[in-house]
Amino acid sequence: MEHQPAAGALNEVIARAPFAEYRQLAVIDAAGRTAAYSGARTLGRHSSSSGKDCLAAGNLLADEKVTGAMVHAFGQRPQDHLADRLLDALRAGAAAGGEEGPVRSCGLLVTDKVTWPVTDLRIDWHDDPITELARLWAVWRPQEAAYLQRALDPAAAPGYGVPGEQ
Repeated sequence: MEHQPAAGALNEVIARAPFAEYRQLAVIDAAGRTAAYSGARTLGRHSSSSGKDCLAAGNLLADEKVTGAMVHAFGQRPQDHLADRLLDALRAGAAAGGEEGPVRSCGLLVTDKVTWPVTDLRIDWHDDPITELARLWAVWRPQEAAYLQRALDPAAAPGYGVPGEQ
């Protein structure tokens, strides 16, 4: 499969996607280049903002500055775990006005060098989903590497292969 720049990939998807005028799409390519699209029938106030290796897009926004706040927050601590940076961006977006109505759900999906997500967390129908997602991430984070190790090499993972080891 040939890799193409973000803009080319986005244009290819838009050309083939049914109902593209209703869609909002965001792409980051392997080189960190970004491309965003909001169809003419995207709901409510919408915007997108890009930064170094990141892109935020949203619709039904309370303010067009929401995505810029998210990108700014994401870029503040580049040394941190990707999930922490994404949560920072969600918090900043909410602080900048968030959505027009109440937010009830959010999710966190992180991939790495393997072909499956190493973190896949979701909160649905909660009064404060971003805070609850951050709490769930705090529980999952210390376990993430061990679960990855168990998937890649269970014999070498803690709790496997050695009697009595936890």
